[in-house]
Amino acid sequence: MPENVPSGPLTGCRVIELAHIMAGPVCGLMLADMGADVVKVEKPTGDDTRRMVPPTINGESAAFMMMNRNKRGIALDLKSDAGRAALSKLIETADVVIENFRPGTMAKLGLSYDTLKAINPGLIYVEVSGFGRTGPYAERGGFDLVAQGMSGLMSVTGEGPGRQPVKIGPPVSDITAGILAAMGVSAAYAHKLKTGEGQKVDTSLFEAAITHTYWQSAIAFATGENPGPMGSAHPLNAPYQAFQTADGWINIGAANQANWEKLTRLIAAPYLAGDPRFATNPDRMTHRLVLADILNDILSARPSADWLAVFDAGGLPAGPVLSITEMHHDPQTIARDMVPTVDHPVAGSVQTIGLPVKFSATPGGVTKPAPTLGQHTREVLAEAGLCDDQISALISQTIQT
Repeated sequence: MPENVPSGPLTGCRVIELAHIMAGPVCGLMLADMGADVVKVEKPTGDDTRRMVPPTINGESAAFMMMNRNKRGIALDLKSDAGRAALSKLIETADVVIENFRPGTMAKLGLSYDTLKAINPGLIYVEVSGFGRTGPYAERGGFDLVAQGMSGLMSVTGEGPGRQPVKIGPPVSDITAGILAAMGVSAAYAHKLKTGEGQKVDTSLFEAAITHTYWQSAIAFATGENPGPMGSAHPLNAPYQAFQTADGWINIGAANQANWEKLTRLIAAPYLAGDPRFATNPDRMTHRLVLADILNDILSARPSADWLAVFDAGGLPAGPVLSITEMHHDPQTIARDMVPTVDHPVAGSVQTIGLPVKFSATPGGVTKPAPTLGQHTREVLAEAGLCDDQISALISQTIQT
C-alpha cells in the first residue's frame, strides 16, 4: 500500500465531507481512521475551525488539525455554478456525503438529498444537526451547550443540589453525534454493499446527549423522580467515586458487593463490611454521604500512589485523576497508540488523538496530517475527470472569492 494511505475496514469507501467545526468532522475523522478516503470540501475561506485560535502550531490552528487529520482537503465555492458542478462530479463516485449545516442550507445550494440521490442512487447522505430533521425543533440550529442543557445532562452534572448548572467539560454531544453518525454510516454502507441501495442517515446533538442519560433516565422511569447532580458519585452504586488522599484524588470503583468487601479489607477497615448502614448496596446508597466521609478520612492518611499500589495488588478497580497532559504520557495511552504523531507540511511534527477501535485483520489508524486549505484540490478534481484548465479556473475562482 502506498505511503500515508490509510488501511482499515472501510478502505475503498469514498466520503465527501461537507461539514464544519466538530460534529460532522468527527464523523469524517472516524471514517478516515477506519480507512475511508475522506475528502473535506471547505469554503474558500476555510472551515471556521481554522480560526479557532489560539493555540496554533507554526500558525496552523491546533483545533483544525485535531479534527481533520487523515483527510484530503479541497476548497470550492459552492455558491458558484462551477463549484457546484465540480462537487456533482465528486458525488457521482462517492459512497457517502456528510453535512452538518443549518436546516435548508443544502437545499438552497441545490445539494439536498433528493438532488444528490438523482446523481448517485447509491449515495449515503448523512445529516448531523442540532435536533434532527423531524419534530418541532427541526428548524433550530444547535450547539453542544444547548444540547447538554435540553437533554437533561446539565441537571445531573455538578457537585450537588442547589449549585449552578455545570456542563460536561468536553463537547460530548458534538463528539457523540459524530460517532453515532459514523456508526450509522457503517451500518448503511453494509446495507449498500449487500443491495446497492443508499439512504439518508439522520442524527443530532440533542439525541447524542440524551444517550448519555441511560442510568438517570432508568431511575426517572422507575420512580417518577428527577435524579440530581452527585459530583463524581454513581447514581446506582456505592462506593463508586473520587476520594481524597494525602496528596490528591483517586477514583475507586467498589461498585458490587465483592469489591466493597475487598475495599474494606485493603484499607484495613473490615468492620465497615459488618456495619448495617453499609451491608448492602441499597444500604450504602442510603448512607452514601456518611460512607464517603468515613472513606475520605481513612484514605487521606496516605498518598495516592500508596493506595493505588495496594488496590492494584489486591485487584480492586481504582485509578488516579489525571490531567490531560498526564493522560497523554500515561503508558497505557501510549501502548494503545492513542497519541500518534504526524508530519504536517507547515506545523511540522504534530501529536493527535488516535483511533479508539482496534481491528485485528484490518487495522486502521492515523497516517497523515490535516490538509492545508485547498491542498488536494487539483489532485481530487483530476481524479473526478476535470481537465487542467477547469481545475485551474476553479482554483483561481476560489482564491479570488
